Amino acid sequence: MASEKGVMLLDFWVSPFGQRVRIALAEKGVEYEHKEENLRDKSELLLKSNPIHKKIPVLIHDGKPVCESLIIVQYIDETWSDKAPLLLPSDPYQRAQARFWADFVDKKVFECGSKLWKLKGVEQEAAQKEMIEILQILEAQLGDKKYFGGDIFGFVDVAFVPFTSLFYSYETCANFSVEEVAPKIVQWAKRCMERESVEKTLPDPKKAYEFVCYLMKIRN
Repeated sequence: MASEKGVMLLDFWVSPFGQRVRIALAEKGVEYEHKEENLRDKSELLLKSNPIHKKIPVLIHDGKPVCESLIIVQYIDETWSDKAPLLLPSDPYQRAQARFWADFVDKKVFECGSKLWKLKGVEQEAAQKEMIEILQILEAQLGDKKYFGGDIFGFVDVAFVPFTSLFYSYETCANFSVEEVAPKIVQWAKRCMERESVEKTLPDPKKAYEFVCYLMKIRN
């Protein structure tokens, strides 16, 4: 059985990437020390632990840092493989598919979502259309399944669900309704929120929006 001694997470409350790691740790029942970072004045520990990207989240396990949220979630799944649930499927093809869709979320949702509040006018309209297309692609992949992997909450759900707390921000900034364009995604998000690991991790959408407004204010 893997040791839980010396598990620390360097994180920031509103980060969907940090939330992924917190959800994975909660699903596995792993106890850890949570260290909230000041991203405008990064700690020496963060800079030492992630000298390449200098970003959160970083999981430190027995003094060894693991960086990048999806890599951390896989590390958690493998390190505490004796603890249910397994987030990645055991079947190699299904595991590859889960990694593909988690990577799709990584590359598409965050970047496009940031455009919705950073851009104005025609550029924002283009970003809105892109976001709607992304959500509809993910909805098609979800289909009529309970979770992205079927009946079991897994890797793609962990990767995507933190962004649902930003849906209100996306809708408010870009004037569209996620429920209108991707109703199955909204229903999936509600199912995920019934899980204690998700409900206790995701911030209130309006608090997340307040942070987005703060970012817009300092940016302007």
